[in-house]
Amino acid sequence: MRAVIQRVSEARVSVGDELVGEIRAGVLVYLGVEKTDDASDLRYVMDKLIALRIWEDSQRKMNLSLRDVSGAVLLVSQFTLCGDTRSGRRPSFASAMAPTEARAMYERAIEILKSEGLEVATGRFGATMAVYAVNDGPVTLLVDSKRLF
Repeated sequence: MRAVIQRVSEARVSVGDELVGEIRAGVLVYLGVEKTDDASDLRYVMDKLIALRIWEDSQRKMNLSLRDVSGAVLLVSQFTLCGDTRSGRRPSFASAMAPTEARAMYERAIEILKSEGLEVATGRFGATMAVYAVNDGPVTLLVDSKRLF
């Protein structure tokens, strides 16, 4: 499972003319689910997301987590994070989990975040979306449950 985590001052996602998710300060998270992912991969990424210390404290050190700053999460499913670009010019998405199973993992991620008391907004699974974000910092991190990076 892979996640791109961006610290934002605001973010929103639309499908066509419909606004489907919006947050103020927090993180925009793109989540890619691979065929080999299971509940432990999901838990690893969610725990990492919740606990990452990516906001500055009074000493200007990155010591504060999402929970510490009462930040929100905008979670967007993005199978292209599973793309393999090592060969040729067209990415292979062979490692991406099938949509039905990936949707279940995405919905479980939402449940986990909400159960932790976080404000959660979402994109729409499987839709073509327009994502708008004001990056704060910018701070952008990559998380991989297989710890490949």
